[in-house]
Amino acid sequence: MFVKLNSAFVLGIEAQHISVEIDSLRGLPAISMIGLAEGAAKESKDRVRSALINSGVNIPPKKITINLAPADIKKQGSGFDLAIGVGLALVSGIKIEHRGYMFASELSLDGHLHYIKGIFPISILAKQRNLKLIVSRENVEEAVLGGASVYGFDTLIEVLDFLAGTKDKQPEKRDREIVGYPNYDVDFADVKGQLKAKRAAEIAASGFHNILFIGPPGAGKSMIAKRIPTILPLMSESEILETTRIYSTVGLLNKNNPIMASRPFRAPHHTSSDVSLIGGGSDAKPGEVTLATNGILFLDELPEFKRNVIEVLRQPLEDGYITVSRAKLKVKYPAFFMLVAAMNPCPCGNYGSKRKECTCSFQQIKRYRNRVSGPILDRIDLHVNVPEVDYEDISSSKLSSQSSEEIRARVEQVRDIQNKRFKGDNINYNAQMLQRHLRKYCRLDDESNKILKAAMDRFGLSARSYSKTLKIARTIADMDGSDNITSKHIKEAVSYRTLDMDNL
Repeated sequence: MFVKLNSAFVLGIEAQHISVEIDSLRGLPAISMIGLAEGAAKESKDRVRSALINSGVNIPPKKITINLAPADIKKQGSGFDLAIGVGLALVSGIKIEHRGYMFASELSLDGHLHYIKGIFPISILAKQRNLKLIVSRENVEEAVLGGASVYGFDTLIEVLDFLAGTKDKQPEKRDREIVGYPNYDVDFADVKGQLKAKRAAEIAASGFHNILFIGPPGAGKSMIAKRIPTILPLMSESEILETTRIYSTVGLLNKNNPIMASRPFRAPHHTSSDVSLIGGGSDAKPGEVTLATNGILFLDELPEFKRNVIEVLRQPLEDGYITVSRAKLKVKYPAFFMLVAAMNPCPCGNYGSKRKECTCSFQQIKRYRNRVSGPILDRIDLHVNVPEVDYEDISSSKLSSQSSEEIRARVEQVRDIQNKRFKGDNINYNAQMLQRHLRKYCRLDDESNKILKAAMDRFGLSARSYSKTLKIARTIADMDGSDNITSKHIKEAVSYRTLDMDNL
């Protein structure tokens, strides 16, 4: 007897349709699995056999072959268990209707259905193929977000009864809207003083520019960085779905609230490897740059990261995606994030301090700063000095700071300007502008041209720094509600190229 069922697994962040083919023939009793099943997938036949026996289903003493097609794709994960279990029940003589369904769940040895990672993209695939999706009850909340007609069960017996028509069940309904909402425990109102740094953070959020904070320990660099997600615009439905798909793939969604409705903030430690940052490994898993998509990647103590770890950021910072290649696997991941970094001005952290004396030599400072290469600094739009905070600013109860909600309202107004400007251009933010956009939207008058030329000659700005300066100036002009970039916008934009000006 031959049967064929639908299942799926996740490759990268996309679900791949898999046909589970089961054939039973006369011969020595055995169950074999073919079709490049590896790891947990290869062990499925043993789990399923025990699950069926413990559920009261007797497998016929025949030669049974299970094939996972197509056979040229390496299959991993435990999500094929349910499809194999239903298929073996069919060849055991149980009359059930399996056509029109996709099965995705792990089975325990006693026949219970368990949660699997990546059910959200699998649900999207089921909807595209017009298939009803059967999953474990733990996966229901996540699966319904993908739009498929979802049925959730606790045990294999319940699934078999449903398919046999002896158990009535309605498809699950989605009980939450896909809308962004601010869900943060921090607020910009907590930040005292540091007006220039907060201004730079607002500019960065308005144009989705990368930003680097330079200052002594305790000045508030990390404090400001952790609050930047709170002033970014609320996530759109497409951003929520893309981010949820990524987090579903790696199993980082909250089972009770499986939707990424607030912007991610990823802060890997400086001991992280290049693989953990960029993605990879034998199974080409997504890295921190992908998990930070549509949000913030925060690199604290930037010079303490290994040089090769920082250098791998070049491509995703430019392209917004990363391609991970292995011998038999090539996966393209989204990596559109806002880079926020922080560093001390020198090894001891006191260079330029008004209160403490720097003990570092000129060569030590230069070596420390050279740990971050010029090409990486070129890709960071704003370099901002964060000085020590005065006691009066910290202790004063009269000195009030604007809340994240107030700043976010202004940022959203600027984003609306950019959305209208780039409508039909396949970009959304000033930071994404190409040369043709710069020529069209960043025209300078004579005075602004003179200021920018003088800055390039004096500080030796690169062509990329020139483009970054124009993009920052365009964002500042948008914040002023100005159609044209003026000299004051150029002057402020140039002031945020701190490390380009430093002649250390």
